[in-house]
Order: sequence, then structure tokens, then C-alpha cells
Amino acid sequence: MPIVAQSTETTDWVSRYADEVIEESERRAPGKPVVVASGLSPSGPIHLGNLREVMTPHLVADEIRRRGHEVRHLISWDDYDRYRKVPNGVAGVDGSWGEHIGRPLTAVPAPKGSPYASWAEHFKAAMVEALGELGVEFDGISQTEQYTSGTYREQILHAMKHRGDIDTILDQYRTKKAPAKKQSQKAVDEAELEAAEGSGAAAEDDGFGSAGYYPYKPYCGDCGKDLTTVTAYDDDTTELTYTCTACDFSETVRLSEFNRGKLVWKVDWPMRWAYEGVVFEPSGVDHSSPGSSFQVGGQIVGSIFGGKQPIGPMYAFVGISGMAKMSSSKGGVPTPGDALKIMEPQILRWLYARRRPNQSFKIAFDQEIQRLYDEWDKLEGKVADRSALPADVAAHSRAVGTAAGELPKTPRPMAYRTLASVADITAGAEDQTLRILSELDPADPLSSLDEVRPRLDRAEAWINTQVPADQRTVVRKEADTELIKSLDDQGRASLRLLLEGLDSHWSLDGLTHLVYGVPKVQAGFSADATPKELPAEIKVAQRTFFALLYHLLVGRDTGPRLPTLLLAVGQERVRKLLGE
Repeated sequence: MPIVAQSTETTDWVSRYADEVIEESERRAPGKPVVVASGLSPSGPIHLGNLREVMTPHLVADEIRRRGHEVRHLISWDDYDRYRKVPNGVAGVDGSWGEHIGRPLTAVPAPKGSPYASWAEHFKAAMVEALGELGVEFDGISQTEQYTSGTYREQILHAMKHRGDIDTILDQYRTKKAPAKKQSQKAVDEAELEAAEGSGAAAEDDGFGSAGYYPYKPYCGDCGKDLTTVTAYDDDTTELTYTCTACDFSETVRLSEFNRGKLVWKVDWPMRWAYEGVVFEPSGVDHSSPGSSFQVGGQIVGSIFGGKQPIGPMYAFVGISGMAKMSSSKGGVPTPGDALKIMEPQILRWLYARRRPNQSFKIAFDQEIQRLYDEWDKLEGKVADRSALPADVAAHSRAVGTAAGELPKTPRPMAYRTLASVADITAGAEDQTLRILSELDPADPLSSLDEVRPRLDRAEAWINTQVPADQRTVVRKEADTELIKSLDDQGRASLRLLLEGLDSHWSLDGLTHLVYGVPKVQAGFSADATPKELPAEIKVAQRTFFALLYHLLVGRDTGPRLPTLLLAVGQERVRKLLGE
């Protein structure tokens, strides 16, 4: 049964699972490496929901390593699964790929232009690259290699011999209706369910044909598809006869020598649990219903294969906030590689580490990413001064590194929103970017952009890929003389106060003090007055003043933070655009 972790303020969920996994592993296989597992189907882009299938056992495995135990994190690539359908929106793929439906993913050609030999390798490669960047250590197992090399021959023959017992277990659930999908599920949730189906969780039949139940499905020797039906099997000789509905091909083979087929999913999964000795493996919430592959597998693994079901939590869905301009090559569902283009690995790891597996969360591709980075930077400060809560310290530690060491990080992590604003205004011009960032803190100027990389590169990628063109910042080339002439005395006075203070306030902190201070001074208060000392009308005056500056500088009501914008535009051009 899944283990249940209760939330506390002093320990994190990873430590509690590690305790249970170590104890369970010692009970099952004393003195042997702890085995945790994940399963991924490279049936298309492997998205951020699928990543939870990997990050949950990874974080637990890493904690076990930190304690000095030997542990293996297996990732089974379900690349011997059938190709189910042609996905929408994948670059280099057209309707002609429909002819491959029913063939193993490793027998389907990769999208046009791909350097990889097969569909499976194409989508697997992107995930492997992302996992490397995230610091995930794992042992990859290709199910194509396992099945076609005969590794599972003994298990296949055993399952066929006990097909009646398996059929009895499955029959308990055949008449039960699956629960209706919740209306609240988001689009990415549907994609995750589809991915689960792609791995066999819901897509395959359970091997029942007119001649009886068989838990094995051959791939056709003629067309290569799995649209086959086993019509006869002899336990003594292992002779198996099948026919193919796609091409009418039929043949009789000796299963003891035949390697072109696989166990149906609800038998395949528990077989692997027993074969690999898996102690810990999470599963998606779609496996919690009666008759799901996880629940059925829990019966099959013990009664048929003599193994034990792994302990592990059901994990909740991962949602997406944004996706303004996702690449069409991704089919509209963002992948870990997409996320790593706009955020550093530490931030992505943190998102998975700080939430218990049964808690859903969203990954931001929109403006929310700026708030997320602010939250991360605040946590870094609290960790540094030892004011963070223990559970937050633990999540931070799991985010910044693994048992093997810390991940590469930005030497001088300036605020993400500042870097994004500068990248927006300068359109990536490095000389301009260095000038602006150097002026943020004149007392400690930046000497090289390498000091703010890779965070700067992530912020620039976010601006270029996720911010729509009509929201980009374009600085005026000429002053809006009509607007300046139309200003009343108070409006002209506010500009004059700002211009008079530019020289002495030309830094990020200085300009922040200046732009917030002008409306205060105009109302007869000190520029240093705190919000508690000011009437509510001051906030209204500040918003009016800010809107005026945005109109004069970029022709809109809003834009990047004004201090950053002023630094980016440069003092000489600011004076020109404000009518001096």
C-alpha cells in the first residue's frame, strides 16, 4: 500500500520517506542496495507532469545516498510500448506517421530532421539531457532491449503458465466502471493521463481474446504491429500461434525462443517490480482507482511472481501557469527542457522538493516566474542568516545540490525581474546590458556578464519566448511634446523634481528613492517618509506620476520597474524624453 506522510514544521517529506524506504529495504533485502524506480514512456514530449515520476524517487534516493547507503534509481524507458497515435503540433511529423500506429516506439522513425534513429530515442534524448542538468543520477533500462534480448523469457513463460490465475485476478475488476473524470482537471492533466495511457496503464487490452486469456502480445512478424491475437498456446512445447488483424499474417513460434512481443501492461509492471526488487516507486493519481494497474499489480506481483509491491505515494498533477509562446515542436505541452530554458535547475528542483507528492502545484511560464524568483532569493537570504524554518532549509538543500555536490550556480544572483527588464529593454545587446547592470550598484559595479550567468540567460530566454511582442518594452525615439505641453503645473513640477535629482540618485536604490519620493515632496512630506506617515492620497499621486513617466518613456501605462527602466534608458536620453 502507498505510504502516507504527515506534514510537520520540523521535518520534510523526503526525510520521512527515506526513513521508511531504508527500513523496508532492510526487511526485504538486507545488505543489498536500495532500489527505487520510475517509468517513462517516450511516446512524445515527456512533460513536466511526468517529471514528478522521476523527481519524487530521485529526492528520496538522494537523501538515502546522503546517509551513506547504496541506492539505485532505475528509470524504465517504456520504449517497447506501442505507438498509439500521431500527436498534434510536433514539428517534423505529418499524417504519414499514422502508418506506424501499433509498432514499438523504437521501430517508429523519429520526426524529420532529428539526429536520432527512432521516435523513442528522439524524445528520450531530450529528457536525459534535462535530467543531467537537474543532477538526477539514474540507471536507464530500455524495455526494448530487455524484451528483445530475452531477459524476461523466464518471467513470460511463468506468466503464460499461470494465465488462469492472472485472469481470475483481472476478472474481479472487469465489470467495475472507471470513475468519471473530474471536471476540474486542467489540460495538462489530460496530457498526463494520456501519457499514462501511452505507458500502457489504460491503453492496452488485458490480453483476453476469443480463444481465452493470454497475458502476452506478440508484435507481428510481417507488419510489425501489435494488432495480434493469440489463438493457441501449448505449455509443454511453448508453441504459440497468433494472427494479425492488420495484415492477416499468422504464424506459430516457440515462446521459449521468441523475443518479439511483451507482457500486457497490468502484468508487465508487477513482473518488473519482482524482477528488479523495487522497494519504492510513486504512481500518479490515475492509479488510485479500483482496477488500476497499480492496484491490480499489487495482487499479481505476490501471487504470481513471488515479489512485493513497492511502497510509495500517489502523486498529484503538476499544472502550468502561462505558456505564452511554447514551441510548436513540443506539441503544446511544456517539457523539463522548456522550463530549464527560463529557470535555473535549482529553482525547478525546489518546486518539486518543497511540496509533498500529494500536493499539486504550478510551474510558472508567465509573469509569476518573477515572483517565484523573488521568493527563492528571499529564502536564500534566510538560509544564509539561519532564520529559515528547518523544512525550508531542507528543501533548499535538496534544490541546490545532491549527494554528489552542489549544482553550478550564478555567482552574483541579481533579481530575476531586473535581469528580465534589462534584457527586454536592450534586446540582448551585451554592451548595453553590462552598462546598465554595472550602474545598479555604483559601489560594487559588475565587471563581467559572466557574474550574472546563467540567470541572465534564463531571464533573456523568458523575455524572448514567453512575453508576447505587444508586451515588450520599446523606448520612445523622440519626446512626446504634445503630452508634455498638456501637463498642468503639478505635472511639470513633478518632472522637474525628478530631473533635478537624477545626478545624485543614479543607482538602483537611489532612483527607487527618487521616483517614490517626488509625489511625497510635492505633497509637503519628506522623501524619506514611510507609508505609515502618509495619507492614502499619496499612493494615488504616486500611481499617477508613474503612469506619466511610462507614457513619456515607453508610450504605455505600465512597464518594467521604473528605476530599472531609467537606468536602462540612460540619463541623457531620459532627460531628452522628459522634455529637458
